[in-house]
Amino acid sequence: MYDRFNREINYLRISVTDRCNLRCLYCMPAGGIRLISHNEILSYEEMIAVVKEAVKLGISRVRITGGEPLVRKGIVQFVEMLAKTDGILDLGLTTNGTLLAKYAKDLVKAGLHRINISLDTVDRDKFSQITRGGNIDDVFEGIDAAKKAGLTPVKINCVVRNSSSEPDAAEVRDFCRKNDLEARFIHEMNLETGCFALVENGDGGNCVKCNRLRLTANGWIKPCLFNDLAFSIREYGIREALLKAIESKPEKGLANTNDLFHFIGG
Repeated sequence: MYDRFNREINYLRISVTDRCNLRCLYCMPAGGIRLISHNEILSYEEMIAVVKEAVKLGISRVRITGGEPLVRKGIVQFVEMLAKTDGILDLGLTTNGTLLAKYAKDLVKAGLHRINISLDTVDRDKFSQITRGGNIDDVFEGIDAAKKAGLTPVKINCVVRNSSSEPDAAEVRDFCRKNDLEARFIHEMNLETGCFALVENGDGGNCVKCNRLRLTANGWIKPCLFNDLAFSIREYGIREALLKAIESKPEKGLANTNDLFHFIGG
């Protein structure tokens, strides 16, 4: 399927939860967040229904996000449900890595193809500061588990303030080189001001080639990360919400004043 700017839309990012076991400085406000009530969150069956309808319209790639997707109960079973859905050719997941040692092997057995792990520094103290108390050793164990389970190449998402030449980013690059990992550098974004840039060594941030739709955990289809547009599958029905999102997808992202990263999944 193509939008009005002749971009082929074939990629759906699914935020399965707004919960996370870390509190990263650039993702969650210091004062805390208002969590979505459990009765608003889509069931896995509802998400699969969206995916099946999206496949009919041309979606062939799916990425699971959060919050932190591995904190949601039954996530391995959801991966298996997605992997068994006809038409899905590429299935990935983005995680902070802290729970990956527990789930990596089962995720591969369920049918996961690829994984991205967030890591902004390899310094233990800085990691704890950035994540407000996280343990970097959990991430290192998760990376090792992903490699042993065959989720290769493991991609590392590193958020930078200005450039990938910053000291922490340079150390992450060196860590990736030594451990046969692929480093991607994501410039720190601001939804409200519309501040974003091209992802280094990745395909994000390029509006000209954007091929994505997003499904939020509470059932909204968003055509653009940096836009307030959203269409409820409960209000419009799944197919109509998808079509409205495709038809209204903007040429370029500008700003998003309604969402936070923990909710929309980046």
